[in-house]
Amino acid sequence: MDKVDLDAIKAQLGGAGGGSGANVSDKGGNAEMSKQEEQRQDMLVQILTPEAMLRLKQMAIVKQDKVRAVEDMLLRMAQMKQIRNRVTEDELKGMLMQINAEHDKETKIVYSRKVYESEDEDEYDFD
Repeated sequence: MDKVDLDAIKAQLGGAGGGSGANVSDKGGNAEMSKQEEQRQDMLVQILTPEAMLRLKQMAIVKQDKVRAVEDMLLRMAQMKQIRNRVTEDELKGMLMQINAEHDKETKIVYSRKVYESEDEDEYDFD
């Protein structure tokens, strides 16, 4: 991915959220949201290889929240010019594993036993 593509992405991200929501009717709001979503998808097509894009779309069927988190991460990285080439499927898998590690914390169960005074060893004197 060359510098021109990344500059175009950065320009699109900068101009995506400029309107005020108070003056927009419901129809206008929906149209603006769909336009922003379309711009977002266009940027993702520029960032991802076709295989990675396919994997992301297939995951969106099941885990929409994780896909949205990966998309946000990719767009932020593109905006900060951290992406030099198109993201491959293997790199996307690594990002998904990273997000899974952040979201899925392992639950640990600790059993604690109360000690009663009757269980005290000093009570029984066998001398």
